[in-house]
Amino acid sequence: MAGLDPAIHGERSDVSVDDRVKPGHDALEGSVMELGLRGKKALVTGASKGIGRACAEVLAAEGCDIVLVSRTAADLEAVRAKIAGEHNVAVRHYALDLSDSRNVDTLAAECADTDILVNNAGAIPAGNIAQIDEARWREAWDLKVFGYINMTRRFYALMAGRKAGVIVNILGAAGENPDFDYIAGSAGNASLMAFTRAIGGTSPRDGLRVVGINPGPVMTERLVTIMRHRAQTRFGDPEKWTDLMTPLAFGRAATPEEIGNMAAFLASDRSAYTTGTIVTIDGGGSSRKSAL
Repeated sequence: MAGLDPAIHGERSDVSVDDRVKPGHDALEGSVMELGLRGKKALVTGASKGIGRACAEVLAAEGCDIVLVSRTAADLEAVRAKIAGEHNVAVRHYALDLSDSRNVDTLAAECADTDILVNNAGAIPAGNIAQIDEARWREAWDLKVFGYINMTRRFYALMAGRKAGVIVNILGAAGENPDFDYIAGSAGNASLMAFTRAIGGTSPRDGLRVVGINPGPVMTERLVTIMRHRAQTRFGDPEKWTDLMTPLAFGRAATPEEIGNMAAFLASDRSAYTTGTIVTIDGGGSSRKSAL
């Protein structure tokens, strides 16, 4: 999988798009799985757009009260208003930068009764070891890697005190298919995979579950931008970007909702014996060792 961009590797993106590349699941749009989550309290980071927003919307549809977290208040308010208008659940938001551990402490104090934590905040830039200097590397890891670790540390302790709770970490397929040209993201996601397995493997003794999801390519505006740039380079025409999607499984990328559906299922008692596990959603790309 050498030379692929973070969006291809499943690095979470901030913006979702319409189904210009056939999603193949129209009949399931907006459906409810009835996972027994009604009344649970879910906190989702990176929740203003993309995969995080989809996770929050699916959990709300299942009856969870939702706490939305990201850095942009205006985007959070738009998502809050949409969820509140469509579902009979409580929704609130916090505009916080989780690379600052003091903001993690704030969330833990304000949201101590969280039943489900979805860690999703952070996007690590593409580039090889010569292109990603120490400052960029540390900045990216402060949010995604250390942000996940600090959120898990604080909320795990709160959940362990009640002997109940689930933590779902949204990671990225580069963690299992490392790429020299996405070195910081490959190393960061691999670290978080090990972290998730280590915590999740022993969490049953505290009555908790910790799981991860490795998305492959997900249909977001960021992915479209990358594909348009590649089409311009390869074909001299950015409008031919959809041609580059054809080799993907089923001729498309995943939708954010497909990742959100898995996150909700893993967080539910329908998956009560699942912990210390990473679920890969990439259309078989990791098994083929090629996403394009």
